[in-house]
Amino acid sequence: MRLPLALALIVFIVQIGIDFYLLNIARKRCRSPRVAKFQLWEGAFFLAYISVFICMPKRDASNSLLQFQMWMLFAYIAVYLSKAVFVLFDLSASIPMLWRRCRCRAMSWFGAALGLVTFLGIWWGALVNRFRIQVREVSIEMTGLPDSFDGYRIAQLSDLHVGTYGNDTTFIHDLVEKVNSLNPNLIVFTGDIVNRTTSELVPFVRPLSRLNAPDGVISILGNHDYGDYYNWPSQNAKEQNLEWLMDLQIEMGWELLTNSSTVIYGQSASDSLVIVGVENWGDPPFPTYGDLDQAYSTPGDSVTKILLTHNPAHWISCIAPVDTMRFGLTLSGHTHAMQMEIAGFSPAVWRYRTWGGLYQTDDNERPLYVNIGAGTVGVPMRLGATPEITLFTITPRRNNK
Repeated sequence: MRLPLALALIVFIVQIGIDFYLLNIARKRCRSPRVAKFQLWEGAFFLAYISVFICMPKRDASNSLLQFQMWMLFAYIAVYLSKAVFVLFDLSASIPMLWRRCRCRAMSWFGAALGLVTFLGIWWGALVNRFRIQVREVSIEMTGLPDSFDGYRIAQLSDLHVGTYGNDTTFIHDLVEKVNSLNPNLIVFTGDIVNRTTSELVPFVRPLSRLNAPDGVISILGNHDYGDYYNWPSQNAKEQNLEWLMDLQIEMGWELLTNSSTVIYGQSASDSLVIVGVENWGDPPFPTYGDLDQAYSTPGDSVTKILLTHNPAHWISCIAPVDTMRFGLTLSGHTHAMQMEIAGFSPAVWRYRTWGGLYQTDDNERPLYVNIGAGTVGVPMRLGATPEITLFTITPRRNNK
């Protein structure tokens, strides 16, 4: 309880500081008193606005109320991040006054322009960019891959978070059509199909059931799929929610791997590719459900294997250092690139060692690919970091003589 109160206090202090600064410069620099009056009332409005947001129930809220809160938070961030950009530059413009020089008005005007660009960019990320699907094609060489799988194509999706869209299936329909148009041999989904509860998935069962590949759709669970972000009336209700999620994926024609594996055969029974799927490898304080030993009972064999694990931290801790399972490729999601990536940089780098794209071990034998997801959670925006479909083409690693 203390942490939310501390965060709320920080938000109030920052907001009041920004609005007081803007009120002060409005009084000093604007001829019309209406500007200062507008700033005063606008600041008071947003103080009441964020107070209402903080007091709203979160974990007990219905899906529709949570959607409303998501947009409330987004609008607040758009306004105050833009204001903060201007304030920082305007303060910088006043630095020369310490040496009794004139304030750098150009810096203030630049800050105002950049604040406006920030505001428009944030809304562009919500209204346009989060629907701009990007296909990333990746070629992977795998040691021991049977020749019959040379050129095998795998499409990866991750982190749909369908609850963010309510009942609007337009984006998911477009995503499905795009995946199918790539003609993959196999489709894999690496977790987080919902935000909190299975009921969010119901409107999307029909469009997601249209995903089509010769070797089917294979999925795993992510941290949001277990219902850990919702206050359930009982443990039994939580377990029933998860069972319903599994049943809906069966209805969709997906094969859900819960600490289990499945075999894809090539041209002959001796040619095979094993897909191993573990349950979520949790970051504290959430539990770890994943169990590699249960998922695949014969470690170290010569069969070519691909691991599906939602959280890339699993690869860092258990696969990259010492891989007794001998996975030729690990596929993960989870990070979303924090839904922000500009010119190849994402703030996710400050939280995740592996936040997006391809990562290699020193011997280049067991790579990890982190898909930055297709959906959004928290705020309905992707600034850069466009929704991703990854299309892998796998080939046997050949020894060059």
